[in-house]
Amino acid sequence: MTNKWSIGFIGTGVMGLSIVKHLLKDGQEVHIYSRTKAKAEPLIELGAKWYGTAGEAAQKSDIIFTMVGFPQDVEEVYFDDHGIFANSKAGTIVVDMTTSQPTLAKKIAEHAKSVHMEALDAPVSGGDVGAQNGTLSIMVGGDKAVFDKVLPLFEAFGENIVYQGDAGAGQHTKMCNQIAIATNMIGVCEAIAYGKKAGLDINTVLESISAGAAGSWSLSNLAPRMVNGDKAPGFYIKHFIKDMRIALEEAELMHLKLPGLTLAKQMYDELSAKGYDDNGTQALIDFYGN
Repeated sequence: MTNKWSIGFIGTGVMGLSIVKHLLKDGQEVHIYSRTKAKAEPLIELGAKWYGTAGEAAQKSDIIFTMVGFPQDVEEVYFDDHGIFANSKAGTIVVDMTTSQPTLAKKIAEHAKSVHMEALDAPVSGGDVGAQNGTLSIMVGGDKAVFDKVLPLFEAFGENIVYQGDAGAGQHTKMCNQIAIATNMIGVCEAIAYGKKAGLDINTVLESISAGAAGSWSLSNLAPRMVNGDKAPGFYIKHFIKDMRIALEEAELMHLKLPGLTLAKQMYDELSAKGYDDNGTQALIDFYGN
């Protein structure tokens, strides 16, 4: 077990649920807040303590992790009167693991400093499988000394944990991650669509190409779900569209054209308009009529 902390965790969705389980298994005291208490019941049964607001959980915590849906949700849990900053003591560390805007990460870090707190932005990659297995990749921005202090907790639920630089650097790195995934997902879907049209057994195809130069996390973990018609969310389409939008907005500020990402977002937007928001990203296969 790492040193014991009093931890606040705001947001216990698909990813947060598994992360909190790892923290509890590590022997940590965890105070949680989620909009729907029923979804947090499995964690309460394991010993987590649930609160009615983010601020109430923050009052009990020395370090607070947040993992919510959208940038506006991040703004709310940090800056609302019932949120983190209005209810935390000096010296508290806040770690936003939501995939969010680099500019918002910098805003949080600057405000934290002004109230004698510390902040890290630490988005993750690895999906529901990585969260369940404690093998997430964690990309961290903020003060290096604070990163070093929090590292033992990151190690409770992550494997590839890399300090990227100053505030916002973690979020910029996650944008790189999402850009790579977006166009890769098109390739995975088109490989399956082509294989089916050619009359091949797709599972046999995947056995070959997953181990070759075409190999990727999406090909190994999401392609089998596509083949089986499993659209359950490891990562929601609505959240992926949000990530792609942030990346395109940041790219525009840098005068950078990303035609592959632009195409991927257009395809996911089309699925969203058909009611696919709460499906997993692997549902992109339906774009090809499968």
